[in-house]
Amino acid sequence: MSTYFLCLILFCVGLYCLLRKRNLIKIIIGIAIVEYAVNLFFILVGYRMHGRAPILHREQEVLNMVDPLVQALVLTAIVIGLATTALLIAIAIRIYDKYGTFDITKINKLKG
Repeated sequence: MSTYFLCLILFCVGLYCLLRKRNLIKIIIGIAIVEYAVNLFFILVGYRMHGRAPILHREQEVLNMVDPLVQALVLTAIVIGLATTALLIAIAIRIYDKYGTFDITKINKLKG
């Protein structure tokens, strides 16, 4: 139960970065932290205590198996999160080239 609470704290830290920070790089880091917290939560949901790998064999009896669907979902989410982070960093670099700053408040003032 404490692992779910720690996962919630990690999510709240990332959400704090998203909502309160004004630097684009810190916002991107906050998005990455939120993604990792959600992935960790999914892995915790699919975990079984003393579970075994989801490999079936005719001679073995299946007693306690870890959910493979959650693992596949998280692997897909990691790849999508990496692509999203790369796209956000590319956009942030282009904004820095145009405006010369990563600060959102200064970018809004320079808009025109």
